[in-house]
Amino acid sequence: MKNILILGGSGTIGSAVYKELAPYYNTFSTFYKNEKYSNKNTFYFNLSKSSLTSILKKSKPKLIINSLKGLSDDLLVVQKILIKFCLDNDCRLMLISGSNVYDAFHNYPSYEYDKTLSKSKYGRLQIKLENLVLKLPITKHVIVRSAMAFGSKSPRIKEIDISIQKRTPIEIYPNAIINFSSLWRLTQQIHYIINHNLSGIFHLGTKDLITHSELIEKIVESRYFIKPIYKRVYFSNEITYLAILNKKNNLPSHLYYNIEEGLNDLELIHKRI
Repeated sequence: MKNILILGGSGTIGSAVYKELAPYYNTFSTFYKNEKYSNKNTFYFNLSKSSLTSILKKSKPKLIINSLKGLSDDLLVVQKILIKFCLDNDCRLMLISGSNVYDAFHNYPSYEYDKTLSKSKYGRLQIKLENLVLKLPITKHVIVRSAMAFGSKSPRIKEIDISIQKRTPIEIYPNAIINFSSLWRLTQQIHYIINHNLSGIFHLGTKDLITHSELIEKIVESRYFIKPIYKRVYFSNEITYLAILNKKNNLPSHLYYNIEEGLNDLELIHKRI
């Protein structure tokens, strides 16, 4: 049973991946703020203060999953350490990235090997992290780009809950066409990639598209009895895309899902407040 280290194991995606993999692998993870994740298989890790080298020595990973998020340039320092470790050892690196690496494009969905270009600080940092990963041999790297992720207790759902309870407006974007990731299915897709030692770039999310406003309205409608307050935001008069679809690196068909199946995963119909 190989050792897996998840950086950012207390985050939304990192914690979900940990729960999925822990029964099958010697799975280690790092946490920063949330001490409820502290146990014998976790390490406290502060980007600017903690020693990543000592964590690598203790966990002896054959696969590192980097799901750290943020805007700090320290993320680049961490990524360089991971790259060197993977080059010097029998270890692979998986980076959890997202659709923001394409947020400068608006006219069409993006596929795995389309050129990346971002106008946001977060997207530009993700591109830099991806470019570092691509320096590894193809057999040693995986880039997973996830569409906007929703889980039954994810931060995006909690933000909606708070807005409903406080009667504050929920921002929706009628002109933005997106797809999204069911957190539960995303972890299954990642598990498959790991189990079959797949390499390359993977786009993971629903196979069909929806406007951001329609998606949020569907979530709210199935979750609450009360009528919400919406704030419709228009960046332009044109339809824009922030959607990622797969074309070349395909997983088995049973691992893909549509919008309605993804919404059913959230179990929103039975969780009314």
